[in-house]
Amino acid sequence: TAGQEAAIGSFAQGKKIASLVNGKFGERLGLISKIYGETTMIESEWGHPLNLEALKESLENGAEVVTLVHNETSAAILNPAEEVGKLCKKHDALFILDGITSIGGDTVKADEWGVDVAIVGSQKCLAAPAGLSAVSVSQKAWDRLSEKRPFYLDLKKAKKSADADPMETPTTPAVPLFMALREACRLMDEEGIENRITRHRKLSAAVREAGKVWGLFPVPQADALHKPSNTVTGFFYPEGIEDAQIRGFAKKMGVEFAGGQDRFKGKIFRIGDMGIIDTPEILATLAVVQMAFKKAGYKLGGDGLEAAAEMLSA
Repeated sequence: TAGQEAAIGSFAQGKKIASLVNGKFGERLGLISKIYGETTMIESEWGHPLNLEALKESLENGAEVVTLVHNETSAAILNPAEEVGKLCKKHDALFILDGITSIGGDTVKADEWGVDVAIVGSQKCLAAPAGLSAVSVSQKAWDRLSEKRPFYLDLKKAKKSADADPMETPTTPAVPLFMALREACRLMDEEGIENRITRHRKLSAAVREAGKVWGLFPVPQADALHKPSNTVTGFFYPEGIEDAQIRGFAKKMGVEFAGGQDRFKGKIFRIGDMGIIDTPEILATLAVVQMAFKKAGYKLGGDGLEAAAEMLSA
């Protein structure tokens, strides 16, 4: 959140902002934007495709900054950052991308896609402890730095400190978190970024296959541009099944996974495969989910665990 507010506060202060929303985190990015500029929230149903036609109209009407959550984990959907980047380039708007749950777990080509500010969080796909955020900033964004900026979250101050010799931070750093992030990045480098992305894709595909065999309805409504997330997978509960029956049982078995947030609370469950999660954790989680539905008296369509195991052993 600090990274998001630093980006918007440093580059969008007093400007016309178009915030794309199809989930909880896109909505939150829009609410942050409203504090700093004249913001239009372009909203879609959660988990449904973005309204890119409305974005085009907003850009034609003078929007100067566009915000987007790339991987909307609340609805388990991967949004088309590349397409949004093309529209921003065409209209010479700044593009602020929340890549908090995609960078390190999926392909993010900030320069190629025209992303001016990309934000990542330490605790997601990078698998470091929570508490740090990093941003990449284009020259185009630096050239449009807002005159009025936050005091603590001023990215100009951060850049000045980072460019110093020796490099430093503008305020006292949380040294243990920096050391942990360095180790997490070393481990990612050791695995290889493309290998890590492939692992995330393979694991999420297996979870989706399990859900398909079980007969559960997926949360994301994918199309040619919008894809299911590769770092978290979500399913709606069938009618008559309550969240406590499934996640409550799982917790008793020593397994925890996420439920729904806000308007999705009690309606969906989500299984993450971010960071260092691998096959054993995913199969154990799927086994417990399958047991939970059986315990709740719900007959699933088939053996999703076996289907996932077959995919992961291929």
